[in-house]
Amino acid sequence: MASEHPSVISFRDELTRRGGTGDVVILPDAVHTAALAAAALDCEVGAIANSLLFDAGGVPVLLLTSGAHRVDVGKAAATVGVQELARATPDFVRRHTGQVIGGVSPFDHPAPVGTWIDTDLRAYDVVWAAAGHPAAVFSTTYDELVAMTGATEIAVA
Repeated sequence: MASEHPSVISFRDELTRRGGTGDVVILPDAVHTAALAAAALDCEVGAIANSLLFDAGGVPVLLLTSGAHRVDVGKAAATVGVQELARATPDFVRRHTGQVIGGVSPFDHPAPVGTWIDTDLRAYDVVWAAAGHPAAVFSTTYDELVAMTGATEIAVA
């Protein structure tokens, strides 16, 4: 579709390149929270894979987390092996992902970003994640998401 945002077009191409089998869905409104995304998709909030980018002393760290809970940042930092995970600024997010907060996809970034995935997402047959824009999401499975991202599996809550 010609009216798709360039970041969604880029993401869709990268999804295909990585062998993704899910669908990219453009929602009528931006869904900035897992609860809003779950309501729009008629799924459980836990099936939403939030892409949370953190700043670890200037190094980007991407956590793909279940929308059902909040990240224990101290525990996640220790598990990832960094001193601290700080909230990333909008400029940091855009610089390292090429996308805006609320639409950060698990991949299709200007350079590879170290990625960890919440094992709680394994409980869902279908997982939904952002597709490069706040109103775009895509469906996948836990195993496919791990394979496409090369993410390390961790408990984040």
